[in-house]
Amino acid sequence: MYELNQKIIDLVPYEPISGDYKIRLDANECPFNLPQEISVQIAEAVKNISFNRYPDPLSTGLVRAFAGFYGIKPENITAGNGSDELIFLVESAFLEKGDKMLVVSPDFSMYNFYSSICEVECETFFKDENLKIDVDALIDKVNTDNIKLVIFSNPCNPTGIGITAAQAEKLVSSVDSLVVLDEAYMDFWTESLIDKAEKFDNLIVFRTASKMIGSAALRLGFAVANKKITNALRAVKSPYNVNSVSQTIGEIVYNNKDHLIKRKEIIVKNTKRLYNSLVDISSKVSGFKPYETCANFVFVKAERGSELFEFLKARSIVVRLMGAYLRITTGTDEEIDELLCGIKEFFNIQ
Repeated sequence: MYELNQKIIDLVPYEPISGDYKIRLDANECPFNLPQEISVQIAEAVKNISFNRYPDPLSTGLVRAFAGFYGIKPENITAGNGSDELIFLVESAFLEKGDKMLVVSPDFSMYNFYSSICEVECETFFKDENLKIDVDALIDKVNTDNIKLVIFSNPCNPTGIGITAAQAEKLVSSVDSLVVLDEAYMDFWTESLIDKAEKFDNLIVFRTASKMIGSAALRLGFAVANKKITNALRAVKSPYNVNSVSQTIGEIVYNNKDHLIKRKEIIVKNTKRLYNSLVDISSKVSGFKPYETCANFVFVKAERGSELFEFLKARSIVVRLMGAYLRITTGTDEEIDELLCGIKEFFNIQ
């Protein structure tokens, strides 16, 4: 009788919080849907898609729009079916049997998960007590342990803390390994290496349309690197990995640059408000510590986090429970108001 192998036999499917909740602050999504004028552009464009034909294998129009938005060269970009596809591609194709890769902790759990599927040895570098990366110590570990790939999110998911562009550049230039900077949340900060990726022979920068761009439904991710790495990525990916609908809509979204920039400014402003309000609550409550953030969410150490999570959930407000921590996505002004009211009610703050 056929038996599943050991690396997958005990796996369970990913199950996000399901149900109909009034306020969703659990997935770091953009709180705003596309405006009507962009929706009209999309509706007209979708009418002209040749649904009987395979999509453009290189996502030419989408990549051109992405490149224009960030001011970089289209030839250095690979489009993916979400950043998850690109993470898996890099780990499976750029590493060989016996190679070691390195993740940091805490960080995005899928980096480690995909390494197990690829059967690659994965080591962990732990952050300090303030949840920050000691870059010099990280460099030393990469070089000492013969690491072939190091990957981490900057700013970090789930902490919201990042390393500066100067620190990231020091890391990349001080190691021989391939360095992948997952900049999914860099749209909310100013310390990117996306415009320098082509200058390094060992750097890949990831970006996503799921956060500030507000298009999580499209499942679009992008890898930016020099021409050699880009050619390799394009060679190992599936031929038609990004469907025509996502390509068409994504191109329109990225071409609406003014709208995206204005919306980003609102999210950044709301995040500052959320963080400052949580800091104020922490001054009145013991065991409740928010961390300053560079992303569109706030990470909170909460001794009563599980209780608070259930309390908010009962009021149709969901955040992300992560052990002794809560990760709270920035919402609209109204959503933040209701969230803060719920937290204050839980802690009996007048």
